[in-house]
Amino acid sequence: MYVVNCTLYFSEFVRCKLYLVLLFTLHVKSLHVKKNIVFMEYVLIFITAIFVNNIVLSQFLGICPFLGVSKKVSTASGMGLAVTFVLTLATIVTYLIQKFVLDPNGLAYLQTIAFILVIAALVQMVEIILKKVSPSLYQALGVFLPLITTNCCILGVAILVIQKDYNLLQGVVYAVSTALGFFLAMVIFAGLREQLAMTKVPKAMNGMPIALITAALLSMAFMGFSGVDGGLKILFGLD
Repeated sequence: MYVVNCTLYFSEFVRCKLYLVLLFTLHVKSLHVKKNIVFMEYVLIFITAIFVNNIVLSQFLGICPFLGVSKKVSTASGMGLAVTFVLTLATIVTYLIQKFVLDPNGLAYLQTIAFILVIAALVQMVEIILKKVSPSLYQALGVFLPLITTNCCILGVAILVIQKDYNLLQGVVYAVSTALGFFLAMVIFAGLREQLAMTKVPKAMNGMPIALITAALLSMAFMGFSGVDGGLKILFGLD
């Protein structure tokens, strides 16, 4: 029964995503926005980071919170928002440090250490804010909140922005869209796990085994977006 449920969710998700891409394509054509190349570059970065190269389901970064804080949609949403905040701020600060401190002084080899220190400071700030504003969410996130410091998703995006040679605005768009992709994956996965919790699952598959199978099916669903970025480049006249 659980396989049927997962397959139904998988097929429904694929239909929804294809419908989304179709609507977006028709909307772009109707507005004739292809002439605005710069705007379309940002749109392409946004769509690619969320769907085509999803940070969790395609690049497999941030798996620890993805599996650990996804039993409830509310908790997954809180973690997604916290990661979005930290990821966006971390990308801005690390970009400025890289361009105005490390590169001019020949200290690029300190990139990883500097970035980790920035991320750790931002996570501490988020932890303090959440403890004051939402104690219940702070308790629900538990140990996974300070673990954002070691979340390879945060560090990975900060480094990828430098490696892709984005400017600051492109880096911010990439960071926000990547964080939204993380948030989307977390919420969908948490919703599936809540549904699975109400179904009869073989004892041997309870817990993490069925969660990993569900994550695999969700990842396969996102694989359906492969090649969409190439099609959008042609559509927008960027190829």
